[in-house]
Amino acid sequence: LIVVLEETGRSLVPSPLVSTVIAARAIERFGSEAQRARWLPGLADGSRIGTFAWLERSDRLDPAGVEATAKVDGDRLVLSGEKRFVTDASSADLFVVGVRTGSAPEAVSLVVVGKDASGVSTDDYEGMDLTKRIGRLRLDEVRVEADCVLGELGAGAAAAGWLLDLGAALVTAEAVGAAEAALRITSEFAKQRVQFDQPIGRFQGVKHPLAEIYVDVESFRSLVYYAIWAIDQDAEDASLAVSRAKAYCAEAFPR
Repeated sequence: LIVVLEETGRSLVPSPLVSTVIAARAIERFGSEAQRARWLPGLADGSRIGTFAWLERSDRLDPAGVEATAKVDGDRLVLSGEKRFVTDASSADLFVVGVRTGSAPEAVSLVVVGKDASGVSTDDYEGMDLTKRIGRLRLDEVRVEADCVLGELGAGAAAAGWLLDLGAALVTAEAVGAAEAALRITSEFAKQRVQFDQPIGRFQGVKHPLAEIYVDVESFRSLVYYAIWAIDQDAEDASLAVSRAKAYCAEAFPR
C-alpha cells in the first residue's frame, strides 16, 4: 500500500483511495464477519467509495469533540449531527461515522451509514486543492439498523484513534512520492538552466539546498515506513511513530 501511495502522491492522482482504505480497514478490523461480507467486496472491487467521518465543529481529534448523537430506538439507532472536513464526502457511498452513544467523554461508537439513507446529505467545501476534496456530512434523524455498529456500542474511542493514526500515516506516504517528484522536477531544471555559461546546478547556492531536500525526503520516508510497520504489527509505539513521521513531513514537505 505504501508503494502505491508513493506513486499516487508522485503524480497527484485525484483518487478517493486513502478515504476508501480507511473505511475498509475500519470494517475489516472492527466489524463482524457478517459486516465484512456485507461491505468489503464493494470497497475492494471499486464499485463503492467509503470514507471516515469524525471531525466536528470543535475540530478536536479526541472523543470529547464528538457531538453527533445516536439514540437507541428499538432495534435501530437514530443519528443526528454534522461532520466536517470529511474527505471525499460527496462521492462516498458509505460513511464510517463517529457518534456519541453515552454521556462519558469516551462513550462513542463507529456506525456505517449509506449515502442513500433518509436524512443523509453532503456538500463540498470550496478548496484550493481539488485533488483532495473535503466536505460536510449532515445526519438528520438518520435511522440505521443496530447491526451497522462496528464493535460494541460505546466502545469506539480506541478504534477511532487507530483509524486517525492510519490516515495520518497514509497521507504522509503520499507526501513521500510528492516530495520526490518536486525534487526531481527541480533537479532537472537545475541541470538545464544555464547562467554564467554553466548549469545552475553547479552553484553551491543551488546544489546544497537540493541535497538538503534529498536528506529530508529520505528522513521522513524512513519514519513513515516504520510508522506503517508499527501500525501493521500493533506495536506499542505505533501512535508515536505516526506522529513523528507526520510532524517531520508537515515541516519538511512545504519547505
